[in-house]
Amino acid sequence: MPLFFRKRKPSEEARKRLEYQMCLAKEAGADDILDISKCELSEIPFGAFATCKVLQKKVLIVHTNHLTSLLPKSCSLLSLATIKVLDLHDNQLTALPDDLGQLTALQVLNVEKNQLMQLPRSIGNLTQLQTLNVKDNKLKELPDTLGELRSLRTLNISGNEIQRLPQMLAHVRTLEMLSLDASAMVYPPQEVCGAGTAAILQFLCKESGLEYYPPSQYLLPVLEQDGTENSRDSPDGPMDRFSREELEWQNRFSDYEKRKEEKMLEKLEFERRLELGQREHAQLLQQSSSQKDEILQTVKEERSRLEQGLSERQRHLDAERQRLQEQLKQTEQNISSRIQKLLRDNQRQKKSSEILKSLENERIRMEQLMSITQEETENLRRREVASAMQQMLTESCKNRLIQMAYESQRQNLVQQACYSMAEMDERFQQILSWQQMDQNKAISQILQESAMQKAAFEALQVKKDLMHRQIRSQEMISEQRWALSSLLQQLLKEKQQREEELREILMELEAKSETRQENYWLIQYQRLLNQKPLSLKLQEEGMERQLVTLLEELSAEHYLPIFAHHRLSLDLLSQMSPGDLAKVGVSEAGLQHEILRRVQELLDAARIQPELKPPTGAVVTPMAPQEPPESVRPSAPPAELEVQASECVVCLEREAQMIFLNCGHVCCCQQCCQPLHTCPLCRQDIAQRLRIYHSS
Repeated sequence: MPLFFRKRKPSEEARKRLEYQMCLAKEAGADDILDISKCELSEIPFGAFATCKVLQKKVLIVHTNHLTSLLPKSCSLLSLATIKVLDLHDNQLTALPDDLGQLTALQVLNVEKNQLMQLPRSIGNLTQLQTLNVKDNKLKELPDTLGELRSLRTLNISGNEIQRLPQMLAHVRTLEMLSLDASAMVYPPQEVCGAGTAAILQFLCKESGLEYYPPSQYLLPVLEQDGTENSRDSPDGPMDRFSREELEWQNRFSDYEKRKEEKMLEKLEFERRLELGQREHAQLLQQSSSQKDEILQTVKEERSRLEQGLSERQRHLDAERQRLQEQLKQTEQNISSRIQKLLRDNQRQKKSSEILKSLENERIRMEQLMSITQEETENLRRREVASAMQQMLTESCKNRLIQMAYESQRQNLVQQACYSMAEMDERFQQILSWQQMDQNKAISQILQESAMQKAAFEALQVKKDLMHRQIRSQEMISEQRWALSSLLQQLLKEKQQREEELREILMELEAKSETRQENYWLIQYQRLLNQKPLSLKLQEEGMERQLVTLLEELSAEHYLPIFAHHRLSLDLLSQMSPGDLAKVGVSEAGLQHEILRRVQELLDAARIQPELKPPTGAVVTPMAPQEPPESVRPSAPPAELEVQASECVVCLEREAQMIFLNCGHVCCCQQCCQPLHTCPLCRQDIAQRLRIYHSS
């Protein structure tokens, strides 16, 4: 059944440890180690790859996690191109990437206690790999490309299911320690595997038809390039080098543990300060939230009060509107009743006209009956008509006055209603404006509170940054103090040494004060020449006479030890270039070309006249002056001898008049030596300048 691994969520402590280690690796002045072990990781974060690529980390420690694969998605192994030590032990890795060979700078690979089934074939491209630990895995075989690991020194394959070793392992001539389960091996046999690493390699070399050489005859690059020369020239053998390297690594890891403890204490102090800052921030947030709640409560109360006032005002306006409507209704009823009255009056007027007509008829009839004269009847009729018309006019005037009063009263009522409505609208608009002003005031107060919270948070952040800067400055100051103290100790030691040297020189000067002072440094220089090592004298005696004469003619006698040390001959010089002479130690460009030209002339003359060619094995007398008689105590030549004058190597015009200490070279005049800080011949620092005076 397949096993499905569910990603575990790291704990808070593991997450804090990861963040602290990542911040520590990015700080200025951090070492070349990135340690993200014991962080409960299911995969290496992308930030670790970016940190290794940007900061050129050399050691990556990821042990004691839950890793199932080394390379997550969207990441490349080229980001770990500078890694020299990769520690992945105690994880859940089932396979290594196929392009593992891209880590060409890798020197130590530790994948102990994992679930590896096989190793990639590209592991043979790790030409600088020196230690490979695959202990306690599920490997059944090793790839043949292991034979391409030309620098492998330690291989641990115990705790696996491996029964056969590849024959190509015989090509690894630098292997010093091989750990395996001898009881489970089939090839080589168990008795060979139990005899040790040398017996296993001899067996594999014999099976492959190769001649076995012990690893001590092969030179290996060590983890740090600074110790390469010392490791190659050491006569103690590979085991001593290995023990020294192991001791050096133990010292480095102990220093790393000390620094780790110091960083842990600083981390605890930083967490304490951060917790205090968080508590202060929480208190500020709580205060701001309580103030915000109070403001919101007051705004709610004010809003409810305004809404209650608006509702009351609305009810009052509704009651006023109903009262006005009832008044309008009542006035309309009054007007309608008056109109009905006017109509009834009109009807009565019509009836009165009919009555008048009937009365007229009755009058006529009565006149006829009573035999009234026509004049009297006309007068009576006129009077009656005039009275009726006067009555009608008075009634019509009354009706018109009543109608005009009704219209004026109606206009007044309408104007009063409009005025009251406008006044109500103005009051309503004023209430709305008051509510809007209160809302704007509450919003501005809330915004001001949020700005104050933001300012408080920024102040807290600035305080946090200042704490970070103080911690960093304290670290830098402690490092500078340590460097200055070490420099001060070194300067004090050098001061004591120089004082002792000056005391010795003064004592020698006082002892030699009876002799001639101007030849003292020449005598010391001659002593130095006479005290050459025996090996250097023998090498100078073995040089060709023509080459020695050539250097003497070119005033380059001081290069004799260099030519003797590198065993340079005329034939070898004819094949060299000025750049090769510069690498050997001849720094003057004109002297380089002159030496090569004169050597070529000597060889051409030797080809034309073979008798001029020096015999092989010709012995040359040493260049140091002969020993003086025993009666003379100093080894320098007597003062009466004429000192051969040499020209200044800077201006090539004046005579060399200055001696440079501590090297003792006489190569510059008084004018050219002032701006110089290093000797033109040996490039050593000039501690003191002495003037030479020749006696007459």
